[in-house]
Amino acid sequence: MTTLTGRAAVSTDRPHKLARIADLLDRRGATAVQLTSGASLSWLLDGARTSVPLGGPPVFSAVVRVDGEIVVTAPRNEAERLAEEEIGGAEIHPVDWFAPLAPPVEGVVDEAELEAELRAARASLLPVEHERYRRLGADAARAMTEVLAEATPEMSEFELAGRLAHAILARGAEPAVVLAAGAARGGLQHPLPTAAPLGDRAMAVATAKRDGLHVSLTRWVRFRGSEPDGAPRVLEVEADAWAATRAGRALGDVLDDIAASYRRHGFGEDGWLRHHQGGPTGYAGRDPKAVPALRDRVAENQAFAWNPWAPGVKVEDTVVLDGAGGVEVLSADPAWPRIDVRGVARPATLEVG
Repeated sequence: MTTLTGRAAVSTDRPHKLARIADLLDRRGATAVQLTSGASLSWLLDGARTSVPLGGPPVFSAVVRVDGEIVVTAPRNEAERLAEEEIGGAEIHPVDWFAPLAPPVEGVVDEAELEAELRAARASLLPVEHERYRRLGADAARAMTEVLAEATPEMSEFELAGRLAHAILARGAEPAVVLAAGAARGGLQHPLPTAAPLGDRAMAVATAKRDGLHVSLTRWVRFRGSEPDGAPRVLEVEADAWAATRAGRALGDVLDDIAASYRRHGFGEDGWLRHHQGGPTGYAGRDPKAVPALRDRVAENQAFAWNPWAPGVKVEDTVVLDGAGGVEVLSADPAWPRIDVRGVARPATLEVG
């Protein structure tokens, strides 16, 4: 099979991404980089679907040169599909299905050597990306509302999760994460669904992926009973997290402020240690997960999914922060009940029945 030309559409944002790569290569004194991660490949190639199993490793790699040339290496059994449906504006070199996808190339820097720089290059959303993100966020939020509005106390966590995965797929997205917790399991940080019934109160968590972008959100539904007293306080922690996420700040410093917020709102000294807090998102669910002392800097027009948690309470949405305290909630549905927290509409618990 000869070299193919990727025929999928190329967005108007591509030249800006290539310019960002050229800049970081110039700063490193390099002439090309070999991209191998799903996040970088999908970012550069306009949201191309990079894997076959959901969440699996990419089935191709790409060498990007400082002059903007892109050469993709893909197995023969994937190359034609990729050229037709996923990849545009690049040469595609087919290789045997058992051949290495990213063999070392003399003079080409491996992505691992530029990991932090590439994260920074992906961070600030370009116009096409931002609009795609808005559409995905709206679709994911509507899917969540649709499913939870039909939930019942007798429904199992498996059924709730299955309905949510179906609703996401029906909107042309992939369910990268689907979690469900009934009343008996609402204190778990990552409640993989089980056969347990939902009972009095339930939590659903989803990450939907489309065009390479990830939208994460958490919602609660209640059939009877009352809200835990931590519910309004965890919303205050989230508001503090957004206020701390200002352009130019190191993510480790933002996390320090979040830890202090847990203490200030009555969740104890170790409240923030009991679950990860989320962080930047975009072409990876967490890009990266915020950890102490992380020096990655907050960028203008960057997406975040902070997820403050305490036993029985959690809040999470995907937002774009303008770097000056402004918040655009991407994963909001006007049909979902809301409460005002410092001027931003936040999700209340949906009462059903």
